[in-house]
This record gives sequence, C-alpha cells and structure tokens, in this order.
Amino acid sequence: MIAADAETALTFAATLPALLVAHHVADHWVQTSHQASSKGLPGRQGQLACANHVAGYTAVTAGFVGLLWTLLGLPITPAGFAVGQLVSALTHYWADRRWTLRRLAGAVGQGGFYALGSPREGKDDNPSLGTGAYVLDQSWHWLWLFVAALLTALV
Repeated sequence: MIAADAETALTFAATLPALLVAHHVADHWVQTSHQASSKGLPGRQGQLACANHVAGYTAVTAGFVGLLWTLLGLPITPAGFAVGQLVSALTHYWADRRWTLRRLAGAVGQGGFYALGSPREGKDDNPSLGTGAYVLDQSWHWLWLFVAALLTALV
C-alpha cells in the first residue's frame, strides 16, 4: 500500500477538478466538427481524426495541470505529469474510436443503454448530445481522469 501525505492528497484534490474542466473545454470547444464526426470512422481517416482530437485535448489538459503546477507550486514530478497525461490521452483515444466503447458496453450488458437516443433505422431521427453513447463516453473519460489525477499526484 502506498502511504500518501497531505501534499499528495492536495495535489490530487487540485488536479482532478482541473482535469475535469479541461476535459469539457477540450471535448466541446477545442475539438473540431470534423474530428467529432470522423474520429469513429474505420481506417486511417478515423484514426487520424481521433489522433488530432486527442493531441488538442492533451494540449489543453497539460496546460491546465501545468498551470496548477506552476501557480500553486504543487509537488508534481515530471514523471507524474507525463504518466498522468499519457493515461488520459491513451484512454481518451481508445474510447473515442467509438467501436471500442460500444463493444465494451455490449460486453458488460450496457449495449441497450449505449444505443439509447440513437437514430432509429429507417427513421428521420436527429441525434443529440443526450444519447446513451455520449453518457457512457463521458463517464469513461471521467473514470480515467480520476486515475490520471491520482497518478499525477503519486508518481
């Protein structure tokens, strides 16, 4: 078991909300419409759109954590910073390829929830941000931002 001191706890407590705010800014303001509509496509086109989105996303999360590190003098190590950002970026890319998260949702019995709010076959439904896929995507990211914040503080 790792014994955490007050500085480690404070670093985690400051880093997690910063990552959550950065996540929302990067996912909804920095991501381009092209990246959002193409990142789940099969093949090179989808991979590139997702990689470009994650690059911008990671620049924002790194900027937020770096700002905290600098302005608040948090005891973040370069390794902790790098590991936290790497975990955030890799897990974000994995989920945003879409088929990966859809497959996981199906495997754990959440396939119906994932499909909630999706356009119905043969209908002129409009997709919205209120889909099960979106909610599962966001909760996946929040889970890994928790892990990233913890690793940032501990490493």
